[in-house]
Amino acid sequence: MLFLQIPLLVVLLGGGDSEDAFQDQIFRIISTFSLHNHSWTQTWISAWLGELQIKSWKRNSSDFISLRPWSNGNFSKKEMTEVKDLIERTNHEFLHLLHIHASEWMLEYPFDIQGTVGCELHSGEIKIDFWRVAYQGSEILSFQNSSWVPYLKGGTRAQKMCKVLNRYIVFNKVIKWRFSNTCSRFLLGLLDAGKADFQRKVKPEAWLSTGPSPGPHHLLLVCHVSGFYPKPISVMWMRGEQAQQASQQSDILPNADGTWYLQSYLDVEATKTSGLSCRVTHSSLEGQDIILYLDRPTSEGLIILAVMVPLVLLLTGLAFWLKKGWTHCEPPPTLLSLE
Repeated sequence: MLFLQIPLLVVLLGGGDSEDAFQDQIFRIISTFSLHNHSWTQTWISAWLGELQIKSWKRNSSDFISLRPWSNGNFSKKEMTEVKDLIERTNHEFLHLLHIHASEWMLEYPFDIQGTVGCELHSGEIKIDFWRVAYQGSEILSFQNSSWVPYLKGGTRAQKMCKVLNRYIVFNKVIKWRFSNTCSRFLLGLLDAGKADFQRKVKPEAWLSTGPSPGPHHLLLVCHVSGFYPKPISVMWMRGEQAQQASQQSDILPNADGTWYLQSYLDVEATKTSGLSCRVTHSSLEGQDIILYLDRPTSEGLIILAVMVPLVLLLTGLAFWLKKGWTHCEPPPTLLSLE
């Protein structure tokens, strides 16, 4: 099987942008089980390439939902059906064991169990696949060399689960073999089918704003960067050429169109904004970083002008009104003036 993968790797990693796009990729299938009681369980399954979800499935639905045109890689419809059957069978057996041994494994209803299986590509080499199980959001088991191994933090619960799961020696070996072969082929097929999507580059848009005041005489400066792809990016507040280490960055969040969005924050004294800028570095910009300057002096001038102009007009109008009122209130001419 490895020899069949080598020609495809040569095509995928032929050089240039392709190499950058495919150096490191992880494919994983995540199964989440919410066990409310002995008879009511909800199951969700999703497939991911890196941080991009490509498939979803909910128990009792007819099939996986493809979220990208290339989500099947180069697998045929028959092969995808076999993969779906394999996943369903494995999940069914695992759920059966969870219900039977819930008391022995100290699993108190309701509880959540999450299983993750996948494989990785690093520097053109398919690494060993991985299997992990988490209970209530904390990883407790991993599958290594056809046997289950407890994490130390899993405690007695993890040890008891491993003891039972490792009794199924033949089943574990068969499932391990089938997933290992299928996962590596599927990952390479995905990279080939979706390479145009992975190699695309979308330039970010950036703008500045201010957030809620963090304290007296302080400003919260916000640099927004949105619409970029791929995900790796650098956003930094600068004063001249010096990076401002006090800046903080939000998580990089997905947009609906598959691009990404983030914010970078800087808490600064209101009187010390001179020379600040936000610098955005991204592969799509080809070395031409986006630099947004915080033009504080101009802003102050505009504010002063916006305040002074109405004030001058008000004073002018007041003077005119007083002058006009004074003219109408002059005393009548005296007899002496009539002479």
